[in-house]
Amino acid sequence: MIKQGVDSSNGPKARLPLFPIFISEFWFSDEAHFWLNGYVSNGHVWSEANPQVYVETPLHPEKLTVWCALFAGGIIGPYFFKNDEGHNVTVNGDRYRAMITNFFIPELNNHDVQELWFQQDGATCHTARATIDLLKDTFGDRLISRFGPVNWPPRSCDLTPLDYFLWGYVMSLIYADKPQTLDHLEDTIRRVIADIRPQMLEKIIENWTSRLGYIRAIRGNHMPEIIFKM
Repeated sequence: MIKQGVDSSNGPKARLPLFPIFISEFWFSDEAHFWLNGYVSNGHVWSEANPQVYVETPLHPEKLTVWCALFAGGIIGPYFFKNDEGHNVTVNGDRYRAMITNFFIPELNNHDVQELWFQQDGATCHTARATIDLLKDTFGDRLISRFGPVNWPPRSCDLTPLDYFLWGYVMSLIYADKPQTLDHLEDTIRRVIADIRPQMLEKIIENWTSRLGYIRAIRGNHMPEIIFKM
């Protein structure tokens, strides 16, 4: 039987299974924007207080919005958000639900969905009522999300491997190739992610367990010695 734990620092919360079984069943998910000019963002600025930072972006940026799900054994994605005409678009609730229904859930056919946990952050497109209902239909009480059965704490990018590893790693390789078109950029992102080996993912999840252990020990406070020294 999997042992259970509870975070008591903010009162009673839904229980989460602990190591070692849990980490092999946990799917992290996120999206990021990749601009053709080399800028990458998923909207996070690190600061213990509100940093009041304004990030300048081009007026008419050429960019791709990319989504992936990652666990210790592999990656599902990348998925590129496009409209019916094949043009690149940003994500909204309808597009996110279409991706979950038509791409992610079919890709899970190779896995035992009854045993998987799915995590997403609190972006509005992720947490609309229709989206949460869709994810609950698939994952039941194994959904970790704002408004889900298990709450994912806000401003916790330091606990999401896509934020602290995947997007930066992909960026470090794709722009060395100097893509000149969005098609070239998309092809390069696909190639870089496809080349990520399981051994690397295992190390990334090992790092996540260390982060989670540390954050439990300091009862949810910031961990700058981990965030800023990696």
